[in-house]
Amino acid sequence: MDRSPLSNDNIKNSATSPLRTGQNYRQCIKFSVFHRELQKDQRDFNHVTEDALQNTSLLKQVVPIAPPPSLDEITSLYQFLQNSHKLVVLTGAGISTESGIPDYRSPNGAYSTGFKPITHQEFMRSERSQKRYWARSYVGWKKFLHAEPGPTHTAIAKLRLRGYVYDIITQNVDRLHHQAGDNAFELHGTTHEVICLNCSNITSRKEFQNRIKELNPEWALAVEDMEKGTGISSPGMQQRPDGDIEIDESFWQGRLQIPTCEWCDGVLKPNVVLFGDNLPKSRTEESLNMINEADALLVLGSSLMVLSAFRLAKTAHEAGKPIVIINIGATRADKLAKLKIECRTGEVLSRVINHGSLALPAP
Repeated sequence: MDRSPLSNDNIKNSATSPLRTGQNYRQCIKFSVFHRELQKDQRDFNHVTEDALQNTSLLKQVVPIAPPPSLDEITSLYQFLQNSHKLVVLTGAGISTESGIPDYRSPNGAYSTGFKPITHQEFMRSERSQKRYWARSYVGWKKFLHAEPGPTHTAIAKLRLRGYVYDIITQNVDRLHHQAGDNAFELHGTTHEVICLNCSNITSRKEFQNRIKELNPEWALAVEDMEKGTGISSPGMQQRPDGDIEIDESFWQGRLQIPTCEWCDGVLKPNVVLFGDNLPKSRTEESLNMINEADALLVLGSSLMVLSAFRLAKTAHEAGKPIVIINIGATRADKLAKLKIECRTGEVLSRVINHGSLALPAP
């Protein structure tokens, strides 16, 4: 795979040609310029980033505050990208905070408010639990659907387009990688699909939302009034990482009808791996195959606390493949990482892309 320069600089020497006499010297000069540029705008970039966050109250609530990356951290990450030719990127909820979707474990995450996501066992236990889940998810879906790719999604897409990313595995269920142009492997599924627990038929979430609305026209109208602020007010309304939203139980109990499978009348659930459920064997095998084919692993915005994600980092480490982690807060694999950067992922990657200027030889 040919790789183009990280920056948009017009570099005369082809990235795909071998280094010739004098090119090493010119690359050293460019790398020195890269260092000076980083030092020059370190303060300005952080100021601009903070201003952007201040302009959106939602982002202020969900994006964890963190110091800017150091020059050494940016340089080390830059060199890591140079040396990797089959880099797999593993992403978690932390990268979508920049899109207004909260994560779970950061200081501003869902767990900090006492929120506990529904488990697979709880969902399967009763019709009441299913109603509770779908009522809250129906209300939160519109806002969740309108989220747009953030700077991390965009940066990853650029890096993949330029040949620096071989594969992407995401723990996220929001499909923001897809919106950014990447067909990321969805380790835990996606809320954009609904699956029947009996016959495994899969339908689109849009179709499911419409069916709820058709079955519950008055309830759906009340939801619209609530969204406009003209109807029922519900205490503690907060968006959740899986598209769920906190609403009062009185708003849905007793009067909500949930659609069943149109093929077999079975129970429907989001096509995601809920907490407490097992990852399908096929996904485990495919994700491990991607790690086995890789020569390095970059973890972005994930604490790796769930086994399905930590297993991938552990496999890479046991195979002697370097791991870099960019995440605010501790992760389960910190001791396995070659480099750990505790900064906002979008800020780090944007700096590397905007200021990198080396013409890299092809892998």
